[in-house]
Amino acid sequence: MRVLVVLPTFNEALTIERVLEAVRASLPGADVLVVDDSSPDGTAKIAQVVGERLGSIYVLSRPEKDGLGNAYKAGFSWGLERGYEAMCEMDSDFSHDPNDLPRLVAPLMGNQADLVIGSRYVPGGEIPDWSFSRRAISRIGNIYANVMLGLGVQDSTAGFRVYAASLLDRIGLEQIRADSYGFQVEMTYRARQGGGRVLEVPIRFVDRQEGTSKMSSTTVTEALRLVTVLGLRRIFSVGESRELTKATARS
Repeated sequence: MRVLVVLPTFNEALTIERVLEAVRASLPGADVLVVDDSSPDGTAKIAQVVGERLGSIYVLSRPEKDGLGNAYKAGFSWGLERGYEAMCEMDSDFSHDPNDLPRLVAPLMGNQADLVIGSRYVPGGEIPDWSFSRRAISRIGNIYANVMLGLGVQDSTAGFRVYAASLLDRIGLEQIRADSYGFQVEMTYRARQGGGRVLEVPIRFVDRQEGTSKMSSTTVTEALRLVTVLGLRRIFSVGESRELTKATARS
């Protein structure tokens, strides 16, 4: 199976070299694509130099900062065009442990899943650095998404994942509109709609030690708004389908 690890970056000069080395050590047979949004700190240049040293590391430079979701879509499209069969997504700041990559890729290789999520909320998952309030907000958001969208997933906002290329083709990346946390939720929802088999694997998520977090209250608000809109559409479409079934039965 040809595997591509997609790393979106913006000002990750402090960590990108070590992350690339760790990914290569953990998953030697995979290729890596760094999707950089013209980082002013020279992240792309560092990645290019590391790529020349390690091989099979590519850099896709975008002209401006255009959001996490769009970065992943650009990376996935790049991979689909080149025939990769599995696409991994992960952060570039060691919040996601590269050593977990083999555990996430294995179910796809064994044809046990179409989407594997590195989950903080299944048994064995950990978030050691988070306060009770932050954990509670995240859990409530995930429960809300689960109820509204019928996902059957404990951690739909998780950003450490592996997609089968066949599932990405069925989803249709061009129809995904959300970004940041909303992107992860919408991709999970579209995967379920497309008949994708979703498996959650426990991971240990840690806060970044270097650089600046891209998280903000705006991203959380946008994600909640997206879940509400998609959930209402789902509820009304189910209701319309039931009414149509009843009408057909009566006729």
